[in-house]
Amino acid sequence: MSEFASVSMLHDLLRRLRTNSGWVAAQFWATLLIVLAAAAWTRVPEKHWWQVGLTLLLPLLILAAVLVLEAGTMRGFLQSDERSVRFAWGALTLFVWIAVVWLAWWVLDWCDDQIPQWASYLNSRAPAHVRARYFTYEHISHWLTILEWIFRWIVVPAKAIPLAMASTQWGGGLPWRKLLRTLLNWRWWIAAVIAALVGVLLPSYFFNGEPHGSVTHQVWAVSLKLAGAYLLAIVSWVLLLAWAAVLLTRDEHKPQSTDDDGLFFAPTAAGPRKENSIKLPLPESGDDAGGNI
Repeated sequence: MSEFASVSMLHDLLRRLRTNSGWVAAQFWATLLIVLAAAAWTRVPEKHWWQVGLTLLLPLLILAAVLVLEAGTMRGFLQSDERSVRFAWGALTLFVWIAVVWLAWWVLDWCDDQIPQWASYLNSRAPAHVRARYFTYEHISHWLTILEWIFRWIVVPAKAIPLAMASTQWGGGLPWRKLLRTLLNWRWWIAAVIAALVGVLLPSYFFNGEPHGSVTHQVWAVSLKLAGAYLLAIVSWVLLLAWAAVLLTRDEHKPQSTDDDGLFFAPTAAGPRKENSIKLPLPESGDDAGGNI
């Protein structure tokens, strides 16, 4: 049954991606426009009053575009049968979770700055023979860096994404039972790990190594690497959002006919001895079809 459920959930995932192809496409081109606008914002001079006003207005427009894009994508993927809040209110609640993630990352940045001190302290507290071979400063620093990366790119997003999606759809009345079920689902954490590895860790290796070749070759190489990193990140993000929507609403969209993508049992009726039996159609010919001819 677990294999049948997994196949049905994958079909549901593909269906949500197909029915929300507009929002999926917007994740690629609108996100690129937002990134370019953010880069242009850092280059705006501040010599005239209108330039100062533009530097204050542009961040608000970028934030509004991000809220509309992500809230629309999340609500489109959810396709919940339950009553939802208005789009504007759902988008504003998404801002709260962005602030929560930013605060968590600020704490992780502080922890990242403390890694050298913590590694030195843990190294000094270990026994001499262990400190020399296993608990060296380099090993401990590397382990703490990996732990900080796991919290930044797996733990924090895996906990925040279902909460953010639910708030865009239902506002403050969050379905805590559904959220708890999703957060405790091993399928969700596997997806979060894969998304972090493919969308974050893998692109980081694109820029390893020394540049070589002509200037034109290096420009093209960097451009292709940036494009590849961008595509991997967006694809991972879109698939993770769609998968979270499947897990959050998997009990709402139950198949009602044989045309549905899910698997289900045929209805049965109780027999004369209270045993389950299946009602069969009567034959269409002969004496049993409706009397003698």
